[in-house]
Amino acid sequence: MRKAFTAKAIDASLYDVTGGKTQFIGIMANGTKIAYPTVPGHRVFMVVSEAADFLEADLAPGKTYYAMVTPRMGLWKARFSLWPVGRDPNAKYSSQSSDFKDWIADTQLVTNSPKSLNWFERTQRSVEAKRAEYWPVWQEKNPADLELRTLQSADGL
Repeated sequence: MRKAFTAKAIDASLYDVTGGKTQFIGIMANGTKIAYPTVPGHRVFMVVSEAADFLEADLAPGKTYYAMVTPRMGLWKARFSLWPVGRDPNAKYSSQSSDFKDWIADTQLVTNSPKSLNWFERTQRSVEAKRAEYWPVWQEKNPADLELRTLQSADGL
């Protein structure tokens, strides 16, 4: 989901990069959400704009998981991060918070279109370059930071 007051005019693109393969999930404008059915297990997701950022996920079967796409200011335009929506009420984004129902209600479900798929075909080389540049940075994060940025199997609803 993406719902923020800043960087409203800038879109972010979302990918499943599990196993080093880049699978395009979709383009997220502010106020949107994407449903992405996938298999259980360890997954890695990437959000791209000016830079790339990641979220790891340990998914259990039969559950629905949520993550927030959040803007942060970059050099020329907004960059984005992915944050897990955890079940812990103290998590940065929590499914137990009073805001969670608003995030669900106030975001519109979007799917890929011929236009978004064509956009990915044109920009795939740039996306791959950003994954290659920023994945090593992600891997250098300390374990505590990675823990904060991982969807745990217990986070599923």
